[in-house]
Amino acid sequence: MAPAAVSGGSTLPSGFSVFSTFPDLLFVLEFDAAYHCIAALFYLSASVLEALATIFLQDGFTFKHYHENISAVVFSYVATLLYVVHAVFSLIRWKSS
Repeated sequence: MAPAAVSGGSTLPSGFSVFSTFPDLLFVLEFDAAYHCIAALFYLSASVLEALATIFLQDGFTFKHYHENISAVVFSYVATLLYVVHAVFSLIRWKSS
């Protein structure tokens, strides 16, 4: 078998060596990529529904509650973006392994 240095790429850890570094701990299973894709879909659904509710109910809210809902919409889209980015990198890493 050729060492990893000869092949030009690094090898993914296996077994208990996965727990030796923090980034590798996040990729314990290939399920990580599927989980983040599904989570991104759920977060996007919740974000759209929250934005829709905020738009339709803007007259019924007090000024403070309306701004709290706008904040919730913004942060839910940020969380969705982070899940999508992590899902993309998980899929890239899964494909390269």
